[in-house]
Amino acid sequence: MNPRKVGLTVNTSARFPPLGLGIVAALTPDDWEIEILDENFESFRYKEADLVGLTAFTAAARRAYEIAALYRKKGVTTVLGGIHASILPEEALQYVDTVVVGEAESVWPELIKDFERGRVERVYRGEWLDLKEMVIARHDLFHPGYMFGSVQTSRGCPFDCEFCSVPSFNGRRYRRRPVEDVLRELKTIRRKMVNFVDDNIIGYGEDASERAIALFKGMIDRGIDKEWYCASSMNFADSEEMLAYAAKSGCRLVFLGVEAEDRNALVEMNKSINLKTGVDSYQDVFRRINRHGIAVVGAFIYGLDSDTPSVLRSRTDYIAASGIDVVQITYLTALPGTRLFQRLKKEGRLLYTDFPQDWDRHDMTEVTHRPRSMEPEELADIVTDSVRQLYSRQSLWRRFIRTCRATGSFTTGLWACRANLNYRKVALEVLHSRSRIQEINHYETHSPDNDFAQVAHVSGQLQGESTSRRSH
Repeated sequence: MNPRKVGLTVNTSARFPPLGLGIVAALTPDDWEIEILDENFESFRYKEADLVGLTAFTAAARRAYEIAALYRKKGVTTVLGGIHASILPEEALQYVDTVVVGEAESVWPELIKDFERGRVERVYRGEWLDLKEMVIARHDLFHPGYMFGSVQTSRGCPFDCEFCSVPSFNGRRYRRRPVEDVLRELKTIRRKMVNFVDDNIIGYGEDASERAIALFKGMIDRGIDKEWYCASSMNFADSEEMLAYAAKSGCRLVFLGVEAEDRNALVEMNKSINLKTGVDSYQDVFRRINRHGIAVVGAFIYGLDSDTPSVLRSRTDYIAASGIDVVQITYLTALPGTRLFQRLKKEGRLLYTDFPQDWDRHDMTEVTHRPRSMEPEELADIVTDSVRQLYSRQSLWRRFIRTCRATGSFTTGLWACRANLNYRKVALEVLHSRSRIQEINHYETHSPDNDFAQVAHVSGQLQGESTSRRSH
């Protein structure tokens, strides 16, 4: 994780186990002693090791580099994998000994053999393998503080949304694990609540719902008693039969990338699956899902080139009036490996380019580019107002009551309420940090030299708040 930023990890119930590390651990020979050090719960402390493997999203890349540096100073071999290192291996190689590009399954056994022979390569390039041979992650190694278990049933995405890096990392072909393998792994997860980490648990194509039904029926038939959360697309509502089995097998929440209620915005980001559904059909999608006792997490993006101040205010009003049970709003963020990043870089519209330091900012909680239709500060002000409107206690209470009524389930209402409170906490932390930074900037700009002590006092308060956030 990135201890310098808030993110969803400020909420214990929104933390999910590092499944990738669990998979790498399962690929490691049995005679190796393995331990996962997880900063989601404890600040890093150096431990003796022969080989150190790290993984990081973009916003946590610099933290991975810092930890790697501690081990490299002591002559310990460091390996970095994950989506950021795979997209920018040249950058990563400045800070670690070895980079694994792509999925690790096809190269990790070879890397281990090379290490034991004393000649590890600088780069290993993984292939997109058939998931029929995917190992079961070492769930026993994850920190006991996690409320959710995690499991993956598929990889890849056939679409090409401008802001998304999934096709670059996992490919444009949708690959599925055999249902029996997924069921076998679910049996190994002791936690009652489970997160399916797929980008779209239903998948794509004519047989998508049949495969999903087989998975959900398998959970029911084998007595796999879980309550679960997943991500999908608008096609999650296409089959009433599939929705019925999803609910019966324990589905409580589904995350949908709604992104925008405006067709022009969807065209801009190439969100083709939402265009196919049609913005006028969104409400029907939400209602069909709700009728089966499942709540909808609707994710929206602010800061597209087609977004004017009036468009964004209308977006906020739309969200408030919609049948969405849980609200997530984020800034449009250009991540490496996406067409969006390449376009904004070419146009000179990235606000922060001192990498890797500025990767810290790319966690979708702050403005990182200059939109076409407004100034960055104006966009931040609009999001601030939207947060206050959408995450007020009154709004969350009304949403809770509506969810209980629409789903007919008090339990689902509680799931949605907890998710909304998580997003509210993140939003308020971000707003608080922004207001403190603005206060510091005000002092630095307007205070005379003899007020320096006052500026230092405010800075110290901000530093203390950051330390407090890291300790939770």
